[in-house]
Amino acid sequence: MALVQIGLTPEIVRAEEPLSYNEHIRPILVENCFSCHGADSASRKADLRLDRRDDAIEYGAIIAGDPDSTVLLDRIYSDDPEEVMPPPEIKKTLSAQQKALLTQWIKQGAEYEPHWSFIPPTRVPVPKVKKQDWVRNPIDAFILSKLEAEGLLPAAETDRRTLARRLSYDLTGLPPEPAIVEAFVLDPHADAYERLVDSFLSKLEWGEHRARHWLDYARYADTHGIHFDNFREIWTYRQWVINAFNRNMPFDQFTILQLAGDLVTDHGPGATPDQILDNKIATGFNRCNMTTNEGGIIDEEYIVLYARDRTETTAQVFMGLTAGCAVCHDHKFDPLSQKEFYELSAFFNNTTQRAKDGNVYNTPPVLAVPLAQDRTRFRKIQKELPVARAALATRKKNAKTEFHTWVQSLTEDQVLAVRPQETPLVDIAFSEGEGNATKASFLGKQTTIPLSDSTSWLPGPSGMPAALVNGKALELSSAGDFEHDQPFTISCWVKLPKEDGNKNFSIASRMDESNAHRGWDLWVEDRRVGMHLIHKWPEDALKVVAKKQLTPDVWTLVTLSYNGSGNPGGIKIYYDGVVQQKPKVANNKFKKNTTRTETAPFVIGSRTKGSPAKNLGLTNVSIWGRALTQNEVESIAKADLLTDIVKLPKKERLQAANRLYDWWLLAFDKPFQAAKARENALVGEESAIRKRGTIAHVMQEKPDMAKAFVLDRGEYDKRLDEVAPGTPAALPAYPETLPKNRLGLAQWLLLQDHPLTSRVTVNRFWQEVFGTGLVRTSGDFGITGELPSNQELLDWLAVEFRESGWDVQHLFRLFVTSAAYRQAATATPAKLLKDRENRLLSRGPRFRMDAEMIRDTALAASGLLVQKIGGPSVKPYQPDGVWKAVAMPQSDTKKYAASTGADLYRRSMYWFWKRSAPPTSMDILDAPSREVCTVRRDRTNTPLQALVTLNDPQFVEASRALADDALFLGGSNDDQRIDYITNRLLSRPLTEAEKPVVKNSLADLTTWYKEHPDDAQAVISVGQSQPRHEDAVTLASWTMLTNQLMNLDEVLSK
Repeated sequence: MALVQIGLTPEIVRAEEPLSYNEHIRPILVENCFSCHGADSASRKADLRLDRRDDAIEYGAIIAGDPDSTVLLDRIYSDDPEEVMPPPEIKKTLSAQQKALLTQWIKQGAEYEPHWSFIPPTRVPVPKVKKQDWVRNPIDAFILSKLEAEGLLPAAETDRRTLARRLSYDLTGLPPEPAIVEAFVLDPHADAYERLVDSFLSKLEWGEHRARHWLDYARYADTHGIHFDNFREIWTYRQWVINAFNRNMPFDQFTILQLAGDLVTDHGPGATPDQILDNKIATGFNRCNMTTNEGGIIDEEYIVLYARDRTETTAQVFMGLTAGCAVCHDHKFDPLSQKEFYELSAFFNNTTQRAKDGNVYNTPPVLAVPLAQDRTRFRKIQKELPVARAALATRKKNAKTEFHTWVQSLTEDQVLAVRPQETPLVDIAFSEGEGNATKASFLGKQTTIPLSDSTSWLPGPSGMPAALVNGKALELSSAGDFEHDQPFTISCWVKLPKEDGNKNFSIASRMDESNAHRGWDLWVEDRRVGMHLIHKWPEDALKVVAKKQLTPDVWTLVTLSYNGSGNPGGIKIYYDGVVQQKPKVANNKFKKNTTRTETAPFVIGSRTKGSPAKNLGLTNVSIWGRALTQNEVESIAKADLLTDIVKLPKKERLQAANRLYDWWLLAFDKPFQAAKARENALVGEESAIRKRGTIAHVMQEKPDMAKAFVLDRGEYDKRLDEVAPGTPAALPAYPETLPKNRLGLAQWLLLQDHPLTSRVTVNRFWQEVFGTGLVRTSGDFGITGELPSNQELLDWLAVEFRESGWDVQHLFRLFVTSAAYRQAATATPAKLLKDRENRLLSRGPRFRMDAEMIRDTALAASGLLVQKIGGPSVKPYQPDGVWKAVAMPQSDTKKYAASTGADLYRRSMYWFWKRSAPPTSMDILDAPSREVCTVRRDRTNTPLQALVTLNDPQFVEASRALADDALFLGGSNDDQRIDYITNRLLSRPLTEAEKPVVKNSLADLTTWYKEHPDDAQAVISVGQSQPRHEDAVTLASWTMLTNQLMNLDEVLSK
């Protein structure tokens, strides 16, 4: 099986040659035996382990050196369905070749070997080869050694145009400019190719292209992913990855900063504050996981799920291990126990991130990331603000004597100056403290109003009397009658009971419940203040409720102002003069062309019949015929208290006035006002800087390490043994000198004797260039993963990478300067027979490009591509309603609104990535959803993909733009214009055999559009960019010809 995996044939194993357990035997056992006789004790049959030599021999299943006495062989050769292994019910049968291999292996002593990937790589000697003149660097010697063993020869070097195109795509993800190709084709210098390599490596697009791959591994997206799938502002992490690759950051540092940049304290000599900030931004790697704010979730469960995701991602990205298979039980194949999984997970169990993301873009922990030009000032403000706040605190502490003097000298005239100057339409104090009536001012006239028998008295907010309301307290037939376009304000002091109160009730209302609740009221719903404005409930009504609850058993001045607009935003709710931000709009169906007046009376304590208050403290009810300003509302809170305080003897005033101290400082104390103005200026400046900049989602540790446990079957609430952070025993021991946190874990991954990190990373980089890794299963270097097609090469590269200082560009330079890379991609019958999938690299790499590269090719070739590096995500064309079908009604990513202008033409890596609905064209072309880590994309070939590249507006518009350029810049005849197009798409002109086919197609298209001018106009009108060519028939014909050429397999492949 292993031999087939790497493109070889079983016949190469001769009877006299010693067999390798890893190469020849382990794959047979993994495929057929280990699921029942492997590492997982829960699924093990007959208590037999075949994955460990000592166990297999002690059990008696294998007799080393004696095939005739080996029970294992008896069972695999048996014809008895009750005896044969594998048993018939699992639908697996060993081939004659596999049985022969097992027999030969046992005869040779049945020696086991540690799994190849768990043995540290060594720098094996570079092989000696016959065709030494073909070798350009050590990669070629390893490749050629395998080819010569198979009797194959490498392909000739490809032509310079193809090579320049291949190189440009592999290093930048974009097609080369025709001028660059021409210069390379004509360059006579021996080092022309090496200089071309260096020029591409120096481009900023290099960092973009490498980062685009990494974003798959990091599961980067612009939304939370679950439930509402709301926006998450995390693009600064993407920017960090781009910058890191463009700086050629050593991969060891790249690893440490992403896993633990927040824990790095040794930043090196000369580290700047910006570099320290960048180190923290890097930890966005572990903030890219999916999160939720779904109602009813259990916080502890999701904290476990988030830690699990980070564990699985880290294991797959840096070690190529499927650690998630050990969540519920020991790994069935790899040496990773369930306990070891949770020891790994403990490294990620200590973050301050909460379980619920709040459906907000900035779920903590986050950092402000100011614009570069603002950062110096922002850091100064961070130092100046504590000083300013300390000055405020000092003044507040020292001004008490002056405040007491002011209170003692307070007069009624001073109180009157604080309140709004006009007389309220209604003013009811409830200050009698006894009796069954209260005095009121109505339209400037004093009157006495009877109180219901259920109304009694209690001390008010300043000690003066107030009403204790139970149900309807009073009514006024003419008060509070406002039409829907008339502004008004109502305010009152309320005290909700601790217990024994109604959950929902009306404080004051003018509402006719018998007439579809027409009217308005000041409403309390679950201790939250709100307002109804109703013509007919619920289909013609407005309801707004504050998010914050009132504190029970505490007096609060409640104020509601309405500006007459009929809109939710026209209603302001205040608690103690403080406006309540973003109240809940529970109903927004009010029709502004309907009446709202009614004949029902104004009632305090209920509606006309229902919704009564119970044990509600109430005093100072006032109504104004306009919407008071915020400053006026704040002054009411103070003036009402001052009105009562000034009536008290001077000796009793201080205790009652203490709650007004903060207000007095702001209103009257000049030193405090100056200090507050300084703080406000700094806060305002800081806020403006934050608004201009962005944020970064980062990791942050709790002060004390959270406990971690093995979880039975992975269930969050079924804790077994407590565990500490740790690493698998099959891998290098965790040094005692390393901290038991994410920083220590990152450093452990980079130990010199760690067998996986450098191998896995090199393999993935190889995959990015050659299409398939040296280990095809790039996410599984474990026992079920495929064997390397060339382990010696992989190990040599892994050591070279590490010893080069983890130099990424050095590694890629080795790849692309090798003779193996520079081969023509043409396959011969012999090569298709022996190396069908090109695992031996008997020819150059050629495969369909990734989704982003295909779209970027269209944009770049057409001249539409905007090559701005970095910044927020953008929204190119997508079908209408593409998000709505999968979005919750309250989601802020329910409606996809395409960008305009330059943002339509940015590189695809900047496309706004909604996890529950990834960009449609990217999805169809096999881009992942980014819900989880993806280290190897699928590569499919479907009709839908052709429909995208033929019909998607972005591709049609790009075809038209390239056709437009060809008509203006391509030359004076059709041959020149066709060459202009193909030079941009293929990096070559068409051959003499190809041109007649293309010209015939152009003639057919021209004939069609002459007969269908409306179709021509429709074609050239696609997209927001504007064509220069005014002849619709000509431009449409060339547009569709370009579209055909853009869909050539040669264009879509590299």
